[in-house]
Amino acid sequence: MKAIDIPENEYSVFNATYVKAAGDGDLYEDLEISLHDFIRFVQDIPMDKFDYRYAEGKWTIKEIIQHIIDTERVFAYRALRVSRNDKTPLPGFDENAYALNTDANSRHLQSLLTELSIVRQSTLALFKSLSEEQLKRIGIASNADISVRAIGFIIIGHLKHHHKVFKERYL
Repeated sequence: MKAIDIPENEYSVFNATYVKAAGDGDLYEDLEISLHDFIRFVQDIPMDKFDYRYAEGKWTIKEIIQHIIDTERVFAYRALRVSRNDKTPLPGFDENAYALNTDANSRHLQSLLTELSIVRQSTLALFKSLSEEQLKRIGIASNADISVRAIGFIIIGHLKHHHKVFKERYL
């Protein structure tokens, strides 16, 4: 399954950016490949850059990695709920409040990358366990329709988005 196979009515305009950023690869392969590419890239970043902010009020690289972890957990939970045909509308989440309530900057980089890897392996296991029917189910999250399969590509695209931000604004 590829992102281009998903009709635009299965995700919001806001999430279209992430679905497009996911690229044209296979969902399961790209869940793995994007993680490995990201970890290799981050491990090559000079240590003095991890606490750098490119502007006042912007997150550090460590805070962004924690944000990626938190966001993936939220989106995987949404995928689980929608895949199980739970029709309860799911609320959004305040990513800034999450960021303010972590201690990412005091963590070791390897600790963050290990957690990200574990979360991604859990996400991958969830998506691989789902049937075609479950992947096509649509629920409501953040006041918009969203399919389980779109969530998978949003997770990939979100990571790729931040990978690009690191290249453009932090290095």
